[in-house]
Amino acid sequence: MMYENAGDTRNYWYAATLSKQLIENKILAISIMEIPIVLWRDTTGTIGALEDRCSHRNAPLSSGKIVNNCIMCPYHGWTFNNNGDCVNIPSEGPNTQRIPKKPSVHFPVQEKHGLIWLWMGVEKTPTRNIFPMSTTNKSGMSQYFMETDFDQDVTNLIENFMDVPHTVYVHKGWFRDVKQIKLPVQVERKANSVLVTYQQSGDSIGAFNWIVNPKNLPMVHTDKFYMPNIVKVDYIFGEHEKEFIIVSTCTPISPNKTKVFTLITYNFGWVNPVAKLLLPWYTRQVINQDVKIMKLQGATIRKFGKEKFKSTQADTLHLYVESLRNYAINKYGETTPPKPISKTVEFWI
Repeated sequence: MMYENAGDTRNYWYAATLSKQLIENKILAISIMEIPIVLWRDTTGTIGALEDRCSHRNAPLSSGKIVNNCIMCPYHGWTFNNNGDCVNIPSEGPNTQRIPKKPSVHFPVQEKHGLIWLWMGVEKTPTRNIFPMSTTNKSGMSQYFMETDFDQDVTNLIENFMDVPHTVYVHKGWFRDVKQIKLPVQVERKANSVLVTYQQSGDSIGAFNWIVNPKNLPMVHTDKFYMPNIVKVDYIFGEHEKEFIIVSTCTPISPNKTKVFTLITYNFGWVNPVAKLLLPWYTRQVINQDVKIMKLQGATIRKFGKEKFKSTQADTLHLYVESLRNYAINKYGETTPPKPISKTVEFWI
């Protein structure tokens, strides 16, 4: 199973669903790393997250119902609270002393930044914090979420989200056009992150640049990867006069399927009301183009049985991302973590 082969990437918080999608007394079935999980929110707002099988005869708890804030198995009525304790076995009648304690696998839960997060760690006491996705504490910032299913794994999606050269082909006319402009890039690998800064003051972000940056202010573009599955893309215009920030967290469903929750945050000043109407539509068109190319790439990789990549300078950041994730997964059995490194490269777009 994927979970057993995930190495240290298990020991993180993963986004399970948008907060607004888990309403009171609703049962939601999801999967993370091929583990079926059942979620529900009780009348106090507390969220339960258990392995989606009754410990009695393994019927799916997600096919059951909520009774007194607990989830009841549809097969024999065994009932569990949100800590995984069995609180009722109907066939035992009043013999409550014969009810086993904590027979179900329970996942720690937090609700932050508009998402419900599960700790997937081997040890059930979390040892890391949730990534601080939201930046709306600044005046004038607006934001919205996008939820997208991809037929591709986490590593290749991270590379896609941080990749500039593909934008002039996959997103031609929507994001960038081929101009053959030389782009100097600073790439830095740290212990748990890869930071990329593009040194191109004349760059733009495509068809909607007239909304995003109507004054043609100088733009600073950075891409940042944080272990194991976060990409943060920042476009800063002028002295933070305008900002467009994209934070994506990737939740692995299976080896070839990933659910991505993307938080779009922006501040375009007086243009914000127009952006609120147009940006969600525009960003959905761009992401759908990535969905298509990622599906094609994933299918080809599976057809040939493995990845067989050739890399150039433009792929330096991808190699750094792969090195961190491969080490955490222990994909190649390395015993020495990748060393911090900083490098300047250049490519053309």
